[in-house]
Amino acid sequence: MVSRSKNRVDVLGFIVIIVILALMGRLAYLQIIKGDYFHTLAEQNRIRLITVTAPRGTFYDRNGTPLVNNRPGFSVSLMPIDGPVSQEVIVRLADILKIKPEEINSKVKKEENPLNPVIVKNDVGQDIVARIEEHKSDLPGVVLAIQAVRSYIYNDLGAHMFGYVGEINDNELEKGKADGYKSGDILGKSGLEQVYDKTLRGVDGGEQVEVDVTGRPIQRLGRKEPVPGNDLWLTIDYRVQKATEEAMDRQLTYLQNKLGNSKAKAGAAVAINPKTGEVLAMVSRPAFNPNLFNGGISEKDWKIINDNPFNPMQNRVIAGEYPPGSTFKIVTGTAALELGKVTPEEKILDTGKHWIIPKGNAQNEALGLIDFREALSKSDNVYFYEMGNRLGIDNLEKYARMFGLGEYTGIKLPGESNGLVANKKYKMKVYDEDWYLSETFDAAIGQGFQLATPLQVANVMAQIANGGHRYRPYLVSKIASPDGKIIQTFQPEEVGTINISAKTLNLIRSALRDVALPGGTAASTFAGFPIPIAGKTGTAENPHGDDHGWFVAYAPFDDPQIVVAVLIEQGGFGADSAVPIARKMLEAYFDVPSQKNPADLYAEEQAAKAGAKQP
Repeated sequence: MVSRSKNRVDVLGFIVIIVILALMGRLAYLQIIKGDYFHTLAEQNRIRLITVTAPRGTFYDRNGTPLVNNRPGFSVSLMPIDGPVSQEVIVRLADILKIKPEEINSKVKKEENPLNPVIVKNDVGQDIVARIEEHKSDLPGVVLAIQAVRSYIYNDLGAHMFGYVGEINDNELEKGKADGYKSGDILGKSGLEQVYDKTLRGVDGGEQVEVDVTGRPIQRLGRKEPVPGNDLWLTIDYRVQKATEEAMDRQLTYLQNKLGNSKAKAGAAVAINPKTGEVLAMVSRPAFNPNLFNGGISEKDWKIINDNPFNPMQNRVIAGEYPPGSTFKIVTGTAALELGKVTPEEKILDTGKHWIIPKGNAQNEALGLIDFREALSKSDNVYFYEMGNRLGIDNLEKYARMFGLGEYTGIKLPGESNGLVANKKYKMKVYDEDWYLSETFDAAIGQGFQLATPLQVANVMAQIANGGHRYRPYLVSKIASPDGKIIQTFQPEEVGTINISAKTLNLIRSALRDVALPGGTAASTFAGFPIPIAGKTGTAENPHGDDHGWFVAYAPFDDPQIVVAVLIEQGGFGADSAVPIARKMLEAYFDVPSQKNPADLYAEEQAAKAGAKQP
């Protein structure tokens, strides 16, 4: 029995020895005989996971016209093999990309895994692609990859609304890590791109690839397709937006070059639906081309933008604060009628100056005995000085705030200003001074401490048009998945009301209607316009230069569908500078045949001269 057990142990021992010898032989074969082969194979082939960035969602106008989408482009990445890419390669690459080696090293340091690819630059041009391909033998670890690049189809059209995208910076990365943001990501920097970044960015995919010793992909092993971002359907009407942009550019050129107003280089225009708060068009000048920021804006292009004293990056529709001028007389008039400080029939004598404080009308005009309707339609200062005298600054402040002035409209865009409503507390806090009657006079005609954005002024007119309802302006009507499924819709949101009697509303509306009729301040520009409109011109004194020109209007008069507000910085009389732009906006909205104005004729004249100079 013992002998049988001993035999079994001997057999098992013999088997173990045989297995060990076989393993040692195989190991020797792999390491000694085939060692060089497998070493070369290991060096030449590596598996890497390359991120495939998801295309951002598309922007469509209210009728389905694409305004922002994506185009194919190239990115440059570093693909480490056994360790970091050499400094020699980084220096060569930096020279090709026209950046400092330190910038590349900084990106490398941010990557936690030293073997992960690092995106060095996005959206490089064909010249750089060609140089990298030409010198690829000297750039081991440098890889070109196809990526989706943001495309603003019409360049600077809607730039302040849409915003732009760029590579994530350190502060954004620190805040966004919890949401999955990582170094090298492209994200929205301003406008709708910033507000809806998480919705637009989608879900990145990836490729598992074999790469050679230089880091170049040689075989795709697997791919996870990226999921494109969701699309935004905007409230914007492309036709109105385009007409507004073109009219603004032509008018500014005409004012500068034909009329010699060299200071008229900036302006803003906005169109909204008074029944909903939908923004139909939004234009700010000067503008910028968001496409310049793809892949990082060049020093030359940034210098042009940064050195412009009129700040092309500012969205003047929501961030520009201006004295509202005579457009504020709508507020003053509403307060005076509602509080019984004046009746529609009472006539006040305008001798050219007020009898308490000698403040007068523009160009020393005197209209004699006038009632409310004539005073508002002809924008008489003396009459409204008297309204301010009767109301007092506290009542003016009360009604201005009831109309939503002095507070944010709540539009979902970054950088909105809230303006300023003239009041005693503000002056005491800032200047430590008492309030004077002359300042009430100024406040009553939209001067002095009064400040408003063009969007706020549009909102004031919208409340007159719709009967006292204040809506939050909005730009996005719905969010849809790439396959068209509706994810979220946005509805009108009423954020305030002002109780105005029907009698007061009808009187103010009638006076505003007179503005565009024969004898009104906008009559000549709107002569022959087939849609009845109501409007208000304004010329606001500017302590920093020439007067600003205003015009705000709604149409049709009997069933308001659109409100437009136009401001031309240092443009002079609103009737001359702002009204022509408003007409172009309304022509586009109502599909009315365009009537050539002086700015159009001047543009044609200059185009003809330029054509004549061509060989």
